[in-house]
Amino acid sequence: MDFAIGDEVWAFDCEWIPDVRAGRLVYGLPSDCPDDEVMRVMWKEGGATEENPQPFLKTIYSRIVSIVALIRRRYKDGQVKLFLQALPENPDDPAQDECYILRRFLNEGVANKNPQLVGFNSRNADLRILLQRSFVNGLAEPDLLKRMNRKPWESNDADLMDTLAGFGKSYGCSLNDVARLSGIPGKLDMTGYDVCAAWYSGKRKEVIEYNCFDALTTYLVWLRLMFFAGKLSHEEHKLEQDRVRDFLRDEIRKGKEFLKTYTEAWAAF
Repeated sequence: MDFAIGDEVWAFDCEWIPDVRAGRLVYGLPSDCPDDEVMRVMWKEGGATEENPQPFLKTIYSRIVSIVALIRRRYKDGQVKLFLQALPENPDDPAQDECYILRRFLNEGVANKNPQLVGFNSRNADLRILLQRSFVNGLAEPDLLKRMNRKPWESNDADLMDTLAGFGKSYGCSLNDVARLSGIPGKLDMTGYDVCAAWYSGKRKEVIEYNCFDALTTYLVWLRLMFFAGKLSHEEHKLEQDRVRDFLRDEIRKGKEFLKTYTEAWAAF
């Protein structure tokens, strides 16, 4: 992992749910089979138990429903601005489907801006599902393929889990663990386990808001890692955190009231 801070940094997170179309195709279920029954079969085939009725499914059997990135952009004059990109913009619009989300994030965003991508378990999870689902949706994503094929030491992308958690069970940790123990909001009103039920019950706006919280947390954890790695001084780290606070206040004033939940949780530490 390269600890440099790029001019275009995207701290991102993806949310996905079981793809009932994939379930019907893979398990030979009829088209009129109810969605909840399709998912029951998918979880059963995926190793469901009484203790874990909804096991993690293969990413290729899942459908991306949201991608959020907190973008840090440094201009040539040294000015730094933050932006929050949340996809889809309108989750109730059927045209803003998985293909739309992938095109907006990968074609219009990553391919054009070539950002430094920051995630938690992003190399083995988020980027992998982006690749798989772009492939099965018939999209051409050569830039993503090149990014995935780079060796870790050849890339300036940052997978926070690789650095902080590693691969051993005894020292593994989640984004929620790292964040909360570092004075940063972790999971708030929802967890990844809740996303599927929330999305299929119509709480799509709430899923995207939850995704925004995870992107913000990822960004703040990355800032702390940059301080830890000596890329930010104590004063610079504080300045970067204050920039996020100011940004959140501005976004709330613009109508994104849900961000109050995050700012209040952060202030409580």
